[in-house]
Amino acid sequence: MQMEIDRPSGRPFWRSRWWMPLFSLGLGAFVFAAFAIGGRTGDGLRGFAVMAALAALLYFGGRSDTLRGLGGPGRDERWAAIDLRASAVAGFVLITVVLGAWLWEVANGDDGSPYVQVAAVAGVAYIAAVAFLRLRS
Repeated sequence: MQMEIDRPSGRPFWRSRWWMPLFSLGLGAFVFAAFAIGGRTGDGLRGFAVMAALAALLYFGGRSDTLRGLGGPGRDERWAAIDLRASAVAGFVLITVVLGAWLWEVANGDDGSPYVQVAAVAGVAYIAAVAFLRLRS
């Protein structure tokens, strides 16, 4: 069963103009809570402020094609392709950094934790995704 809210556009709730700003505020609340639990309330307030600023930018920056594409309501097939390529670039950069950090740790006589675990999870996820997508196509 698909959950949809009645809207004139018929878009699902995660494609409304409210979704990303509210998601950003919610994530900011989690950041604040994590820092507060760790006894660093001031850092939590700064983290929440950054996420609130992002929420405001996404909500009030409606004329920007880039912000509409990032925020959800302005997405189409072109934005889906941009998102796919951007995700691939971000994944490549992240895996390169994780592997570099692991090599640095090993070269300095450490065991490479937690970088080796993150690299292993990324490798298994990639292989599983290739296998799944291959079976689907």
